[in-house]
Amino acid sequence: MIGLWVVILLLALPFSGRLSGATSDDSINYLPSGADSTRAEELLKELPGGGTVDLLLVHHREGGLTAADRAAAREQVADVAGEYRLSGGGPRTVPSEDGETLMTPMALAGLPEKDAQTEAVHEVRDRLSGAPEGLTVRVGGPGALATDMDEVFESVDGTLMLGTASVVAVLLILTYRSPFLWLVPLTVVGFATVAAMAVVYGLVQLFDLTVTTMSTSLMTVLIFGAGTDYALLLVARYREELLRHRRPFTAMLSALRGCGPAVLASSGTVAAGLLCLLAADLNSSSGLGPVGAVGVVCALAAMISLLPAILVLLGRRVFWPLVPVWDPERTDAPRGGRRPLFDRVGRTVARRPLAILLTGTALLGSLAFGALNLPGDLRQEDTFTDTPESVSAMETVERSFPESSSQPLTVLARTDHVAEVTRAARATDGVASVQRGRDGGGWSELSVFARDKPESAGEKETIRALRTELSTIEGADPAVGGPSAQQLDLERTNADDRRTVIPLVLAAVLVILIALLRSVVAPVLLVVAVVASWGAAMGLGGLVFGPVLGFAGLDANIPLLSFVFLVALGVDYGIFLMHRMRENGLSGSPVPESTLDALRTTGGVITSAGVVLAATFCVLMTMPMVLMVEMGFVVAVGVLLDTFLVRTYLVTSAGVLLRRWIWWPGRLFRRDPGTSGGRPPGTPTPGHGKAVDERPVREPAATVGADSAG
Repeated sequence: MIGLWVVILLLALPFSGRLSGATSDDSINYLPSGADSTRAEELLKELPGGGTVDLLLVHHREGGLTAADRAAAREQVADVAGEYRLSGGGPRTVPSEDGETLMTPMALAGLPEKDAQTEAVHEVRDRLSGAPEGLTVRVGGPGALATDMDEVFESVDGTLMLGTASVVAVLLILTYRSPFLWLVPLTVVGFATVAAMAVVYGLVQLFDLTVTTMSTSLMTVLIFGAGTDYALLLVARYREELLRHRRPFTAMLSALRGCGPAVLASSGTVAAGLLCLLAADLNSSSGLGPVGAVGVVCALAAMISLLPAILVLLGRRVFWPLVPVWDPERTDAPRGGRRPLFDRVGRTVARRPLAILLTGTALLGSLAFGALNLPGDLRQEDTFTDTPESVSAMETVERSFPESSSQPLTVLARTDHVAEVTRAARATDGVASVQRGRDGGGWSELSVFARDKPESAGEKETIRALRTELSTIEGADPAVGGPSAQQLDLERTNADDRRTVIPLVLAAVLVILIALLRSVVAPVLLVVAVVASWGAAMGLGGLVFGPVLGFAGLDANIPLLSFVFLVALGVDYGIFLMHRMRENGLSGSPVPESTLDALRTTGGVITSAGVVLAATFCVLMTMPMVLMVEMGFVVAVGVLLDTFLVRTYLVTSAGVLLRRWIWWPGRLFRRDPGTSGGRPPGTPTPGHGKAVDERPVREPAATVGADSAG
């Protein structure tokens, strides 16, 4: 098995290295596939000269521009205009009323390739250096903003990979308290990551899959987080079985039989939930689905094949200095899963299950109200945590030109109807001016300037009115695009995607849970609990994003993507708990006893897994993009809530209260009520002379791995 994975690694390495070159962060990759602004972006690339780079040259001096400043600005503008072919005629410099700012819009034509556009932005910035002292010269506009965004994306992959690996390594060392053991799961995660990157590259080549830096970043976090969780569960169970079996092979076989079904169901829910994103209209979201699913499947494959092989080969000594010693006298399952902390939690839940359930539910509901304080939609220039030059230029323009928009809307229409379209655009409420741009291939380009600020409520109304007005011109086939129109389409599409994808995710997760647990009530309970965790996490985001972190808005992707990740990942811990409860019930344990016993025996390892998963998503919060920070915060907080509150207290107390009804309508429900939960927890049961808190642990061979990680 190890040899097979070495071959896989050698074959995958060349292709995994090409994935970064196959990713694309063009604006069209983050747009809805059927939106008006997406069609406009596609048509722009077909016009003569290919793509254009729309820039704003901004010269600004506090207190007012001097004659030398104006002369330097004219010279710099002429220098740039002489170097590049411009679309829409020569540059026109517009002074502000306060005399402090000069704004010069430019559209550099003949730059169809992304690399050429990026290089042009850097060259323009170099040409604008050497201004008089005190004169601030910045390059803004959509082209400069896209370049600054690309630079941020380029820095994400390596930083994220290193940061995630470091966090996981530290947590594994603290969990295992071994100088060697932590290296094994981390190495296996590395194998899984390389394999996943190669598979995704193959999907790009075969199916033209849309892969963005956001997709690959989240895939990396998923592989490290989910893969490490699976490793924690398997290693804990393997260590437990080493106390009962002399041969590591036999112990590993028993461990795989025990925790395998739960791990498979866990990975299945994550993969199924992510694949539901294929139904999304947003290109970046639909592409994220298969990319994330590939990462989870590769992590699962490595953890149930390569990890067991390495551990068996290394034997007991890999656990040094806490080496598990085989006890030939032991015939029952070990009691290593019981910990004082979860014993105390179990006793508390057994005494006051209803009070704990009501209090916890009220707490989650109260936190969810914080979502009312979530900031509005995130504007394009607010997507960075650190302000780049393009955003500074746009902020200067907004202050100096409050009466009009500095960011044009782009209208594409049939050339034989362009005059009619131009008249209709000028007559539309909210439009300040219209300029004609390139013509070619039967299409013409118009730059439409709105009176309101970019991405303001007034400009959005202008876009809607413009689309309505132009759609009445028969044969013109107009398309309204540009950054502001793209943001408007993103907001609408994300709302539509939520209505489509969220029900699919819930249905997919429920089907897998019903198949695993042979029940309807238990799966519904788990799904409701994890949805409550998501709502509370979003509410905490509302209390943190604006008031604490100072974010100007919430990225439109966050509600949908965080829901998919939290439901798919958060339900994992409920699976491990419920699967142990079911196995205890099949061995004859009443429901309240099996519930509390499952909490005691799985509590530590599941808590460790939850902390690791939350920590990997916390790494996203170090990235210089608001989307990454908000995503990392919501998912990490949701996982922690699910780990420490929902799974530990609420699901457990619900199990104690529901008794056999939690397994309705399965076989455990149909058993005699007197032996399926009819007694309160802690009372003697037939065949046992001790109460629930004192009886020996009776674990069947096929149970979820117990906690031996501490």
